[in-house]
Amino acid sequence: GAIDVSDVLSGENLGQIGNLSRDGMMLIGRRKLNDDALYQLRFQLPDQAGQQHVVEAGVHEQWSEPAAISGQYWAGLRIIAMSETDTAVLDNWLDGPEG
Repeated sequence: GAIDVSDVLSGENLGQIGNLSRDGMMLIGRRKLNDDALYQLRFQLPDQAGQQHVVEAGVHEQWSEPAAISGQYWAGLRIIAMSETDTAVLDNWLDGPEG
């Protein structure tokens, strides 16, 4: 299913994850992100017990461009900071059938 992503500081829903890896993510949203900006993002992934876990990640915007659908934008984000617990949840998700 879709994974919604929000900005921790503003609470704004920035969009949904298009692709997620240990090093970064591709985000599809309704607005262009600021070039070369840092963001603190929040999204949910299931933990090992299948319960939703809130993940927070500090990311650095690498690129942003209009998507094929008018009014949507793709953004490439590099993960630069994440807690050990959140990293373990991400690793578990990536190693499972969803990832």
